[in-house]
Amino acid sequence: MSGYTACLAHLADADRDAYLAGVAPGTDIDHRGTSFTEPLLDALFAALRDPATGRPHIGDTRFDSAIFEGDTRFETAVFEGDAGFGSATFESYAGFGSAVFKGDAQFKAAVFEGGALFEGASFQSYAGFGSAVFKGEAGFWSATFGGYTDFRSATFEGKAGFGSATFKRDAGVRSALFEYTGFASAVFKRDAEFGWATFEGDAGFGSATFEGAARFESATFESYAGFGSAVFKGEAGFWSATFEGDARFGLATFEGDARFGLATFEGDALFGSATFESASALGPLVCAKRVVLSGAAFGGPVTLSFAAYHVECRRTRWSSTAELRLRYATVDFAHAVFEYPLTIAAEQAPFVFADGHMMSEAPFDSELDAAVRMMSLRGVDAAHLVLADVDLSSCLLTGTVHLDQIRLEGLCSFATTPSGTLWQGGRPVRFTRRRTLAEEHYWRARQPTAAPGWTAAMPDIGSAGPAQLAPVYRALRKAFEDGKYEPGAADFYYGEMEMRRQDRTQTTRAERGLLHGYWALSGYGLRASRALGWLAAAMLITVVLLMGFGLPQDTPKQTAIGIVPAGGGKVTFEIDKDDPRNPTDERFTGERFDKALNVTLNSVVFRSADQDLTTAGTYIEMISRITEPILLGLAVLAVRNRVKR
Repeated sequence: MSGYTACLAHLADADRDAYLAGVAPGTDIDHRGTSFTEPLLDALFAALRDPATGRPHIGDTRFDSAIFEGDTRFETAVFEGDAGFGSATFESYAGFGSAVFKGDAQFKAAVFEGGALFEGASFQSYAGFGSAVFKGEAGFWSATFGGYTDFRSATFEGKAGFGSATFKRDAGVRSALFEYTGFASAVFKRDAEFGWATFEGDAGFGSATFEGAARFESATFESYAGFGSAVFKGEAGFWSATFEGDARFGLATFEGDARFGLATFEGDALFGSATFESASALGPLVCAKRVVLSGAAFGGPVTLSFAAYHVECRRTRWSSTAELRLRYATVDFAHAVFEYPLTIAAEQAPFVFADGHMMSEAPFDSELDAAVRMMSLRGVDAAHLVLADVDLSSCLLTGTVHLDQIRLEGLCSFATTPSGTLWQGGRPVRFTRRRTLAEEHYWRARQPTAAPGWTAAMPDIGSAGPAQLAPVYRALRKAFEDGKYEPGAADFYYGEMEMRRQDRTQTTRAERGLLHGYWALSGYGLRASRALGWLAAAMLITVVLLMGFGLPQDTPKQTAIGIVPAGGGKVTFEIDKDDPRNPTDERFTGERFDKALNVTLNSVVFRSADQDLTTAGTYIEMISRITEPILLGLAVLAVRNRVKR
């Protein structure tokens, strides 16, 4: 304080009054290291108050290392020059609401032990709060920051509210520590730097607008992180960020790159209805719970790389090519819309970056299977869909469009029939091993006499029946055939026929009867063992019937009957043989078995054995020559369907 040997607080009353009498609005003041009581500060403000505006007007201000013992009220004050509050201590309430800082505002290392409210304040130049400590509530609602804003290494132990604040230039908040943060509706006109910041309480950035780059690399969100409806017009950088609670980016708009590489979400990562206009990649990231992208829209080619327990992409919209590289995930892709090739693939090993760095998967048990399981493709147009190395054993496929054009690459597994001998309706049954749809499991499990081993459906799965499942099996059969995988296609043909046989709404009774016979004889031409079993049984029956009724007792001999004229001349003979007769003694002898077997084997290949037979034997052979070649043909067909390339 120029001209005085003591600070304002320690001046004699007469000297203080003389000093204050010389102070006018707009005067430069220097009270570094001064301790202010409320009455002393009020007296100073009274001298600085402009009668025309009713607001204190101060020139260059130096309050560095000052101590404000009571409530400090700088509301509506106008700082015409630089305002220095570096290392100042505010022991109680500090009010700067609607204050105007026309020059630099320096609060570096200041300590606010009570509430610090800058609501509606205007910082027209540099605003420095680096290393400041806010022990109470810090309110910057609707504040305007016209220059560079520095909150680096600041500590917010109470609620930090920046709602509707406007940052016209870069905002640096690197390494800051927040107990609770509210940046709802804040506007950052330039870059916003929050790298290495720690948010110990809820961090609210809902509806905030980042017109420059928003950098949160290596930031730690120890509680809820809310970016709902935020707008990122530049780069959104969350590289290596850690979200210990749920992170909500629902309805957010990412106009530039969305960099979440190496980010870790210990709660849900919620991107529902977010818009990614030009992001080329999202991840690789790790999420211990759900990544929700339902309703999200992707405007350009993009690669998503997640290690997550659950990935929900219901009703997502993809306007260009896309690839989802996943680990551990159960994927719900119902009603997604895409017109360009889209690939969902299981990543076999942890994600590796260009520099060779491998992403940590700490939230996951090292013994956990990293397989990717599809949960639903209902409502999807699969004409451009590629699935690689995914598990479809629980996938809902009814309602999928153009399923016959889907491409299945690598090892894509389906559910299978129950194994072993089971009891159904009091009788033992054994299901032939084949690929099945999850929905067939759910349908069979609902039947009153269902055998154990069929998987029961969840309550919200729906109730698709044979009429809906038959077209799905037919489409998958065609997809496998187009992929030149005939053995796999055979399983889906079997499933299609099974559903037609079980369908009581669109399959007539006569057709169901025919299908029952086709199933019983040869498993729809796909079970060689069944056809060969029936062939063996038919041959055995034929042999037994021929031995019992078809072979004569003796081989009939030809006889010639004629009359020789007495005087010689032309002689006419009638050649005939006796009708074959059934034996009256031993019918089942080795000799008769050999003959019966010869006739039967020739019948199998549709040939005649030229063996004398009784009338009954002739009919037995005729029936044998019709049925047994058919059974043999079914067996050959079944083998062919299993080895066809």
